[in-house]
Amino acid sequence: MFGLFKSDPVKKLRKQYDDKLESAMLAQRRGDIKSYSLLTAEAESLWQQIEKLKGSH
Repeated sequence: MFGLFKSDPVKKLRKQYDDKLESAMLAQRRGDIKSYSLLTAEAESLWQQIEKLKGSH
């Protein structure tokens, strides 16, 4: 019953992952390749965390 009010950490990380990818895409469109690569690397790190959490369930 009380599990209903618990936040899902995977959902939160997925939102951050999607935001990073969108920011990376916009940086690439602006021609800022350095920011694009940094944001993509951060997104990849978030994805690894998501996969780790999914594996523990």
